[in-house]
Amino acid sequence: MTARIPGREAIRKKGMVRAAKWLALRRISQLAILLLFLLGPLAGVWIVRGSFSASMTLDVLPLTDPLTALQSLLAGHTLGATALIGALIVAVFYLLVGGRAYCSWACPVNLVTDAAAWLGRRLDLKKSIGFNNTVRYWLLGFILLLAPLTGAVVWEWVNPVTILQRGLLFGIGLGWAVVAAIFLFDLLVVRRGWCGHLCPVGALYSLPGFLSLLRVRAARREQCTDCMDCYSVCPEPQVIRPALKGEASGSPVILSGNCTNCGRCIDICPENVFQFSQRF
Repeated sequence: MTARIPGREAIRKKGMVRAAKWLALRRISQLAILLLFLLGPLAGVWIVRGSFSASMTLDVLPLTDPLTALQSLLAGHTLGATALIGALIVAVFYLLVGGRAYCSWACPVNLVTDAAAWLGRRLDLKKSIGFNNTVRYWLLGFILLLAPLTGAVVWEWVNPVTILQRGLLFGIGLGWAVVAAIFLFDLLVVRRGWCGHLCPVGALYSLPGFLSLLRVRAARREQCTDCMDCYSVCPEPQVIRPALKGEASGSPVILSGNCTNCGRCIDICPENVFQFSQRF
C-alpha cells in the first residue's frame, strides 16, 4: 500500500500557498539569517559580525547565545557588559515568541533535519530505535558541568551550528561528516533524533518556551478528522495531543515549551484546526 503523503489534502483544499505558507517563511528566515553571517567574510558587507554564538548587528545590536554565556560564566570567564546585554536580549525575545522558535526559524541545522524528515516520509522509513526526549536535558546538564571542570566553553568544540558556519566560510572539510551524521541519524535511526532528542541548545531554549506568549492553538479542534498529518510533520508531535484532544488542562493552547512554533501543523491541516495565538 502506498504511504500517505502528509499535505496533499491541505493542498487540495487550501491551495499550495496556504498549505506551505509558514514553511516558506521559515526557509526565508533561516537562509536570510545565514546569509547575513556570510556576507561580511565572503562579500565584505558587514551587516552582522560574529557567529550564532555571539554577534553584533549593524555595530549596535549585540546578541549572545544564552548557552554560550552560561557556560562562560560557569567556566569562570568574565563576560563584558555587551555579552551580558546580548544574552538578555535573546532571552527576552524568545520568552515572548517561544524558545524553540530559534530551532525552527533561525538554526541552520534545522534545514538538514527537516530534509531528513521529508525524505523519511517519502520513503516511508520505519525507525526501530527509541530515544527518550529527556536525553537532551541530561546532555545539557553534562555540558554545563563540564564548563567549571574544564574552564572552557566545551559545547563550542562540537556545536554543529558552529561547525557548519565555519565550514561554509573556510571550507567545510570534516564538517561535512558532522552534517552527514546528523542527516543519516535522523533518516535511518531516530525520527527527529537530533533536534527532538539530543540537541542541548534546544533543551535550553525550551525552558523559556514554557512561559512564552506566542502559542499555537487548536482553535477548531472539533473539526479534526484524525488524519494525523499534523503529527507526521511536527518536529515534537507529543506536544499536539493535549491541546487537540482536550487532555490535562483542557486548553486548546499548546503549552509545552518544546513546541517550536514552526507553523507546520497550521499549514498541513486541511480543516484549519490550528492557528497562531497567545497563551491567554
